[in-house]
Amino acid sequence: MSAHTEARFSADVYGKRLERAAELTRAAKLDALLITPGPDLRYLIGSRAQSFERLTCLVVPASGETPSVVIPKLELASLSGSAAGELGLRLLDWTDGIDPYRIVKSALNAGARVAVDDTMPALHLLPIADTLTALPVSATPVLRELRMSKDASEIEALRRAGAAIDRVHARVGEWLRAGRTEAEVADDITAAIVEEGHTEAAFVIVGSGPNGADPHHEVSDRRIESGDIVVVDIGGPVEPGYYSDSTRTYAVGEPDLEIAARYAVLEQAQAAAVAAVRPGATAESIDAAARNPLSEAGFGENFIHRTGHGIGLSVHEEPYIVAGNGITLESGMAFSVEPGIYFRGEWGARIEDIVVVTDDGCESVNHRPHGLTVV
Repeated sequence: MSAHTEARFSADVYGKRLERAAELTRAAKLDALLITPGPDLRYLIGSRAQSFERLTCLVVPASGETPSVVIPKLELASLSGSAAGELGLRLLDWTDGIDPYRIVKSALNAGARVAVDDTMPALHLLPIADTLTALPVSATPVLRELRMSKDASEIEALRRAGAAIDRVHARVGEWLRAGRTEAEVADDITAAIVEEGHTEAAFVIVGSGPNGADPHHEVSDRRIESGDIVVVDIGGPVEPGYYSDSTRTYAVGEPDLEIAARYAVLEQAQAAAVAAVRPGATAESIDAAARNPLSEAGFGENFIHRTGHGIGLSVHEEPYIVAGNGITLESGMAFSVEPGIYFRGEWGARIEDIVVVTDDGCESVNHRPHGLTVV
């Protein structure tokens, strides 16, 4: 299997993550992390196990003992592709009729203060809480600190994801034309996302004409018309699970002068926000940099969502680029910059790149032209 298609990183990457997780858990004055299947478990040990009614849970002690995986015996195969074996994690398997929540408790010190991941199902959270002396708290502060700043391997995966989705956008002109439905165009894009290196198409938005004024429109049976402005927002994961997410806006035929002028302001806004990204800047300052040109041009009320979201093993994760978020940007943070303008009942437009904060600015992993592409 080539470096471009490996299902996980080397075991030492996950070993360092577990060490850092334990360190941050100690700093938070907690005794352990409890992590069920989802992006956090994948981040920590490379496991793609899924959450079912039977409990699978990684127990990461803050100090001392080796991490454990409490897992149903019939689900042991789900760990085969993970780094659990190479890392020497303790496997505490169980069979039906055994109480797995008691097994979790046995892996903890008496009176342990624990934190749980934010996707743990209530089906498991409530029984775990019942076994503990102290109620569990959210592990989000610890896991956010871990996952927000990407290492070199993660950044390379994001670059590959960005290049793959760029190749799809480069082909949109093959499918987008008057007379076809949004759904027909989306089907072609979905196939191309996989052809160009993603494991799947996670989302495909084709918003034509008035549908483009809905930022989260997906697709419909509306037939694309000559003169339509069309928002195409697409993405998916590349191995080992890192996402692309890029939006470009297309015109079916030459746009009129008013549309072109409004779109030019959006281009300025997106460029201004990207130019503002650097270590030490705040997330909210990037949002303001995108918002100011639109507001000055009279389109402030037409920009109806945040400027961006973090990305990695999840499409949406920390940091969120939004007013009120005073978090300071650091090298390695990765997020979208995607201002949009929306005119209800008429048309909409959005430009989205994924950027990674560098030591002196940022690197965009998307390189398709930002202009209103005429097809």
